[in-house]
Amino acid sequence: MQKMRKKLLVIIISVVSFIGIIVIFGSGVSNAQISNTDSAKDRLQAIKEKGVLTVASANDRPFAYIDPQTNKFTGVDAEIITEVARRLGIDKVEMKYVPFENVLVELNKNNDIDIAADGFYVTDERKKEVLFTNVWYKEPEVIITPKATKFNFKEDLKDAIVGAQNKTPFLDLAQKWEKEGLIKKIKILESQSELILAVANGEVDAGIIDYLVASYVLSENKNLNLKMVTPYKPEIPGMVAGAVKKTDATFAEEVNKKIDEMKEDRTLIGILKKYGMDEGNFVSVKDGNILEQ
Repeated sequence: MQKMRKKLLVIIISVVSFIGIIVIFGSGVSNAQISNTDSAKDRLQAIKEKGVLTVASANDRPFAYIDPQTNKFTGVDAEIITEVARRLGIDKVEMKYVPFENVLVELNKNNDIDIAADGFYVTDERKKEVLFTNVWYKEPEVIITPKATKFNFKEDLKDAIVGAQNKTPFLDLAQKWEKEGLIKKIKILESQSELILAVANGEVDAGIIDYLVASYVLSENKNLNLKMVTPYKPEIPGMVAGAVKKTDATFAEEVNKKIDEMKEDRTLIGILKKYGMDEGNFVSVKDGNILEQ
């Protein structure tokens, strides 16, 4: 059992997160900092002078991570923001690793970080902290359980211990279910890899997680003894976007123009399809305008 636990840990960590990596693409990147007193110099002008767009991420697959084989910044969010950067005239992109629970905090306090991207759901609570770009795509939550379990439907969870990641809408949903008596107890995990491992090892009966993460992990690990609960009707809208500092409204507007261009010329749906998504995950220019929501 101990051997199997270690094996699962290695598999899951390798699939979901490679922690502590900071990679700069290209050479000769300046260390110039953006002045706090001239935050929008504007931000885009300052980024161009710096020569690199710096993206804060928790290095999470399949959103934004460093591929250990190619050493390249990749993932659905990574490809979207890299294309945005290219269209803005920025050829170099840097990923700065920050633990997920601290990404938005670090974005606000570290003026060298230009944008955060890591499958962030747009929520009212997060809107208090940051300014979101227009929506990039949507993807719902799912429930995962061991393949052999008595918890096969959401209605079965009233006797279950359910895991959820800290500081996510999934934890908010689990807490709502607990108050309503729909689940027995919550176990809070600090990362998606810990959550998946807890479900696989039976430390929790089920877990609430991103559909995209669950789909990716299960497709990459055919022997992982987990499944998604179906049928299940998602309860979180799951609108995903990038985040910038509230003082960087001008920069956000420029990013939004490029996001909308990518939607209109179908570049964005092309990226989504590379990661197993389809038209159901696509959000139109009209529906993706955060300022109108």
